[in-house]
Amino acid sequence: MSYNEPPNYGTPPPPPAGGYGYGGPVGGGDHPQGTTILILGILSLICCGLFTGIPAIIMGKKALDESKTANYNNAGVIKAGWICGIIGTALSALGIILNIILIAAGASLY
Repeated sequence: MSYNEPPNYGTPPPPPAGGYGYGGPVGGGDHPQGTTILILGILSLICCGLFTGIPAIIMGKKALDESKTANYNNAGVIKAGWICGIIGTALSALGIILNIILIAAGASLY
């Protein structure tokens, strides 16, 4: 053995039964539309209302149904986008109704 070579201590011990850690991912990976649904839901809350809220609700419901059978890892992201879409759509619809009422009330004052 030369000075530059690491010492050889023999073969390493075998790994413990079952491998290391907690194993791999439980589900079948991430749903491909999970991030899109979340972005649409957040945009419906912030600025776009019905235009992104309704697609977030439709896509979110479909993805949640798929995640029950395929066991996707990002079901929480999908559910958050779906809920944000519902809230954004409801707030947008409420705003439209209030604007219509205010315009009608303002028109009757003149």
